[in-house]
Amino acid sequence: MNIENSIILEIFKGISFSKNEMNLVESKLKKLKLKKGSTILKADDKVNSQYYVYNGCLRTYFIDKSGKEHTLQFAINDWWISDYTAFFTASKAIMYIETIQEATLYEISKKSMEDLFVEIPQLETFFRKKMERAFASFQKRILASLAQSAKERYVSFISTYPNIEQAVKNYHIASYLGITTESLSRIRKEISDN
Repeated sequence: MNIENSIILEIFKGISFSKNEMNLVESKLKKLKLKKGSTILKADDKVNSQYYVYNGCLRTYFIDKSGKEHTLQFAINDWWISDYTAFFTASKAIMYIETIQEATLYEISKKSMEDLFVEIPQLETFFRKKMERAFASFQKRILASLAQSAKERYVSFISTYPNIEQAVKNYHIASYLGITTESLSRIRKEISDN
């Protein structure tokens, strides 16, 4: 088995592929090696693909009318990322996606996904389950931002992304939590003093 096949098995954990299916999946994935600070998606771009993060760290963010950035998501190893609103509705992107660490990604287009769903139906189930978990996660995040204190949101953040703090800038974390960097520093100090 070559390295690409082992990566395919890592990306699609729990799925057994025939040799022909493995070759088909491999033909639909495009490997991308990106430097820190690379932008893979900008607002108003057409969104045809989603990306599997093999290694590295990315963030999805939105820029409001006043020019302020709002971090929506971080993506680390074994996560998928895209502007899913645009991806699923064939509209233009409203978000940006950038690498905040050097990253290796595997890109798959919507057309390639649809083709694979026809040829390998178990992949449709795989992606449906991924989307269900992602939807539940986003819903929990919305509820947390409505009902939790900034400190509780921070504790939840470090639980969800345990190794990310060293990789991301404080203002990215603060933006994700919906607080200022000063508030983030105060919360960290409170936690370390306890």
